[in-house]
Amino acid sequence: MNRIENTLYSEFLLENRVTVNRYLNRVLWFFALTGPAIASGIQAGIFPDITYTTCWVISFSMLFMSFVHMILRRKIPSSTFTCLFSLTALSFLILYMSYSHVSIYLTWFLVPLLSLLFCDRFIFLYASILNYVLMGIAAYLTAPYYYSLRADYATAAATFADRMSGFTIEYIIMYAGAFIIGKLTINYFKQLFAQNEIIRSQEKSMKERFDLLDSMAEIYERVNLLDFEAKTEMSLRDTELKRIPMDKETQTHTQMNQRLKKKVMPDQLEDFLSFTNIQTVQSRLKGKKLISADFIDVVSGWFRAQYIVVETDDEGNPTVVIYTTRNVEEEKQREEHLIRISMTDEMTRLFNRRCYDEDLMVFRKKKLPEDFVIFSVDVNGLKIVNDTKGHAAGDELIKGAADCLALTIGNLGKVYRTGGDEFMAIVSVKAGETLRKSILAKAECWHGVYTEKLSMSVGFASYKEHPEVSIDDLEHLADSDMYDQKKKYYEEHGITPRNH
Repeated sequence: MNRIENTLYSEFLLENRVTVNRYLNRVLWFFALTGPAIASGIQAGIFPDITYTTCWVISFSMLFMSFVHMILRRKIPSSTFTCLFSLTALSFLILYMSYSHVSIYLTWFLVPLLSLLFCDRFIFLYASILNYVLMGIAAYLTAPYYYSLRADYATAAATFADRMSGFTIEYIIMYAGAFIIGKLTINYFKQLFAQNEIIRSQEKSMKERFDLLDSMAEIYERVNLLDFEAKTEMSLRDTELKRIPMDKETQTHTQMNQRLKKKVMPDQLEDFLSFTNIQTVQSRLKGKKLISADFIDVVSGWFRAQYIVVETDDEGNPTVVIYTTRNVEEEKQREEHLIRISMTDEMTRLFNRRCYDEDLMVFRKKKLPEDFVIFSVDVNGLKIVNDTKGHAAGDELIKGAADCLALTIGNLGKVYRTGGDEFMAIVSVKAGETLRKSILAKAECWHGVYTEKLSMSVGFASYKEHPEVSIDDLEHLADSDMYDQKKKYYEEHGITPRNH
């Protein structure tokens, strides 16, 4: 920040030099009229001790120095040399006028005063020292003249000493005053530039903030700016940025949420009101950048509500917060699709082992319903089909078993493929045996391209028959029943486990 301030102040000084030099050049040209003005005084008898030659010298010298300064101002307008040249020209003009007995007195300090306009300590010091030296020279050169006019001086040296001591005292007083004025002026300009830079920085920050808010307003359906210090809310989507009073002592929700809650799904309304409660939002946001939650709009589907921190106080409490809502229906659909893919067996389109394990975890945490039944199913003879007819025939058999299970069970529950030819089903049915017979009957009607018949071993266990056991015990019972069915199948078809 200091580097930027110094750069801006340096640029200001250079521009100021250009401006002051322009006006000083006009002053030099104006001083060329001093000669004719004095000549008029000579003509009127006002200046009896001044010659016309002095007038010509003053005018032509000033014209010459004005012309040189004009060239310098055009070539090097902000140069220190250009500044010093104009001040030096004026100083020597005053020296010559003093030597020529033109009474000027206070004019000696004109040049140091003009040098203050440059806001440069070096230029002021140069002008002050040069003028004091030239003032001393003028006092020395004119001492004999003033000695001849007055009888109270013993010698010309005494005249010089008396005049110079008076000039010095006046010069010190005026120099001290000018120095203080110059210092105050420089400090004032520096502070002015510092404040200006702070204002510019704040304006830039505000512009960036409003640009961000405008961008957010384009992205989100609703954007509300909550200022907890000013106790106002403001919708950034409105054409008129109107601040509405907000009092979290008596108010729990903003006007936006008062309107929005009417469209929230009834079973989510309590959670929505808890999330959007402005009396607690600051404490929930402390130490965080944002908080968000998803809810369902009965008209447009899923939407995401977010509180985003913009400003905080020294203790980290949010003071300015943006509240936004955005429709995420498509995002939720993609999410559900990905979840469905992750929970689905690619070959059979049934639920997979992962889904089965997660559903078991859910059932472990609650009491099982009276009609809870778990099925364990295995395809008979799959290895023989794979070995004799190929894996295409084996895959056809697995898909056939999946179709039979899915069509038979339908809305009664969920069917899972948990292994190569292994299936599980969790259903809500009063008679498990009846459903087993329906599955086997469906399998008997199945015919494939590579294989004509489909046989499955189906075991089950119901909570109604075993109310004292857990779901894991029911799973083991269903597996045991399935293996009993498979043993019967082996015996009926003369197949030994080794041959299978």
